Amino acid sequence: MAASWIDIGAAAVLQSGGRLDGEVDGYYVAALLLEGELHAFEDRCTHDGESLTGAEVERDASTPCGVVICPRHGARFCLRTGAALTPPAYEPLTVFAARIREGRVEIGSP
Repeated sequence: MAASWIDIGAAAVLQSGGRLDGEVDGYYVAALLLEGELHAFEDRCTHDGESLTGAEVERDASTPCGVVICPRHGARFCLRTGAALTPPAYEPLTVFAARIREGRVEIGSP
């Protein structure tokens, strides 16, 4: 359970297919909905350190989770665990607890 929750924006943005970005304890965090499931992860590819802005997000039949795909080199990460699923990334993404409360998206501080 997170020690505290940080509000990063209106849940309506996610419900219309958008993405929210915010800063949580020094991490740049992205939040999104995939098939109704809320995900939050550090907005930084572990391969090259660049933002995952513009990344595709999809359900992957070969894994039990949704996947975010780095827009530069195609590294794939599990949205639930952060696990790096394909090269060139080998280190996992940092994932965060997230919730929708009173119409707002909140991210748990690590």
